[in-house]
Amino acid sequence: MYKRLAKGKKNIVILSSIFLLSLVLMTINIKSPRGAFFLESVIAWTVSPIQKLFTRTVDAVSDIFSHYVFLVNVTKENDALHREIDGLRAKNNELIERMYWQGRVGDLLNYREKYPEKTLIASIIGRDATQWSKMVFIDKGTQQGVREIQAVVTDAGVVGHVMQAMGNSAKVLLIIDSRSAVDALFQESRVSGVVAGTGQNACDMKYVPYSAKVEVGDVVLSSGLGGVFPKGLVVGRVTHVKKKKQGLFQEIAVAPGADLARLEEVLVLLGD
Repeated sequence: MYKRLAKGKKNIVILSSIFLLSLVLMTINIKSPRGAFFLESVIAWTVSPIQKLFTRTVDAVSDIFSHYVFLVNVTKENDALHREIDGLRAKNNELIERMYWQGRVGDLLNYREKYPEKTLIASIIGRDATQWSKMVFIDKGTQQGVREIQAVVTDAGVVGHVMQAMGNSAKVLLIIDSRSAVDALFQESRVSGVVAGTGQNACDMKYVPYSAKVEVGDVVLSSGLGGVFPKGLVVGRVTHVKKKKQGLFQEIAVAPGADLARLEEVLVLLGD
């Protein structure tokens, strides 16, 4: 019997506690200015951490996307700048090349004022520099007045002569070719000889008497004999002299005055 009474009292206490808790909640809802939002507050308090995490995630993703868009725009701008820089470099190189061209052609124009006969500026368009042949090709031919055997020079000296002329191009035999021979003389002593090509990058001056005084550095000019090269053109300079004990002539090496390995423009002497 006592156990039943105790159990009944326990149930009464539990029910009373629930009732009081409900009453308190109702009182809070009625009296508190925020009572109407109590449930919302509880929900907000519960959801708030999740909402903050979601907001941070969205912000992070937004920042990443914004950064990506920024990088894409920067990449596009960089590509555009690189293209512009490449264009400016190409233009700059073009202007520099034109300046050098004008300088070279200007030297030829000044040089050709020395000659009363007609002259023609031509550009090198090809080379045939094998072991057996030393020739270049120019962009002027018979249609521009170029003929075989005409002299080809630069302001630095003799280049060679026209070996074959086509319509709009011509083949020039260089003075270093083994088939080339130029009547020449020394500028100072006036002793004559023949400058012959060696097939390499130099020439030999042949038939210079043993007794003639020749020194390294002496200037060799065209003599005007033979009808190909006008008199007084620079052929080259002496680089080596050797006198054999027995022999009528000296062994003399001559370096061409014109830089034949770096020819770009030449002057063709067309004649009268």
